[in-house]
Amino acid sequence: MESRGGTEIRGGIRGLNRLSDRGVKSFISRARAGKADRGKLGDGGGLYLMLTPAGTPVWRIKYRLGGKERLFAAGVYPDVTLESARAQRAELKEHLRAGRDPLKARLVSRRAAVLSADTTFAGVTETWLEKQQRQWSDVHYKTSKRALERDVLPTLGPMPIAAVTPAMIADVVERVAKRGAQETAGRVLQHIAAIYRLARSRGLAQDNVAVDVREVLPRRKGKGGRPAIVNFDELRDILRRTDLAPIAPATRLANRLLAFSVQRVGNVVAAQWSQFDLETDAPVWTIPRADMKVKDREGAHRVPLGPTIAAELTAWKDATDGKGYVFPSPSGKRAHLGRETVIKLYVDVLGLQGRHSPHSWRSSFSTLARDVGEIDRDVIELMLDHVSDSQVIRTYNRAQRFAQRVRAAEWWDQELSVGRARHNEPDPSATV
Repeated sequence: MESRGGTEIRGGIRGLNRLSDRGVKSFISRARAGKADRGKLGDGGGLYLMLTPAGTPVWRIKYRLGGKERLFAAGVYPDVTLESARAQRAELKEHLRAGRDPLKARLVSRRAAVLSADTTFAGVTETWLEKQQRQWSDVHYKTSKRALERDVLPTLGPMPIAAVTPAMIADVVERVAKRGAQETAGRVLQHIAAIYRLARSRGLAQDNVAVDVREVLPRRKGKGGRPAIVNFDELRDILRRTDLAPIAPATRLANRLLAFSVQRVGNVVAAQWSQFDLETDAPVWTIPRADMKVKDREGAHRVPLGPTIAAELTAWKDATDGKGYVFPSPSGKRAHLGRETVIKLYVDVLGLQGRHSPHSWRSSFSTLARDVGEIDRDVIELMLDHVSDSQVIRTYNRAQRFAQRVRAAEWWDQELSVGRARHNEPDPSATV
């Protein structure tokens, strides 16, 4: 252990940089699947990775200052890479050598960044676009930048971002919608909301004033008039009530896969174990194109799965023979669970007829992902495997968008899992 001026760095130079990125990913995957202890994965020098109770991998740096042990939060993996975490460890070491508290030094740095930043709406928008450019395709970036420059910045750009009101944003969005560009209006509002999330994270705005402006957008005419609940508390309540309902375990888990994957009920009940890869950092369900509604498209439909539903599927696979259909028919009259069994759950058991149906989870996800999450419309459409007339979506390289779909699936998984109590599952062989 190194000691200077009353400060200490845990671990010596020989013990530094023990980890590899591959090892980090393996640890996270195994810990989330319950195949490894959720302990700490140390890189030396006080730097280690740990999983929170919710399964989020976070970097921490342990150090001593003035004889007291302290912790420095270095960020969430993979947003903060192994190399970035090591760079923070090195910076922390320099602060300690100079006798400075790393936590106080970080606060001073953040305040300086806020004071030096352009706090106008245009300034924050420019910063946001720079961040998005690294994640978006060139087509999507240029389309979004052009819409903001044409429809938003002439009005809101010069204003301090903290001074913009919901009424001002509503006026901008309504003017776009009134010229018949409803899709563009929705996208512009989504971008403004994301810009305010960045502003709030940097202390430049107190509230996201774009949140309630969605009400000014004209309601789209639904093709089938399907109802859908778009409130997270009510959606979580559906899952809790299903947990307690006197139904077969296969029906219960099929409903949860339906909710968490937001795929069509026909694909869920006919899912086969051969389609699932659960032994990976990013669990995925690959549905053959021949089984999808949209068949005139290249490639199978890859559905990223969040950690909660992936763990439940893994446990279900271990409790059954893990072969053939994931949800075999309890009655034995057919090969797999019937879609009408899941539909009847919503009508006869949950009493949700006219409010929410198995298909409604797709609408719930689409709406909430745009309004609450940080998810682009095009990523949402790809996750739902929708037919789209959008030139932007058709131009995308789907493989390049899969990382964003994984993040969207993890966000949705986390939101649906908030506050869920663990219930004793019935025997998988039960048919009640």
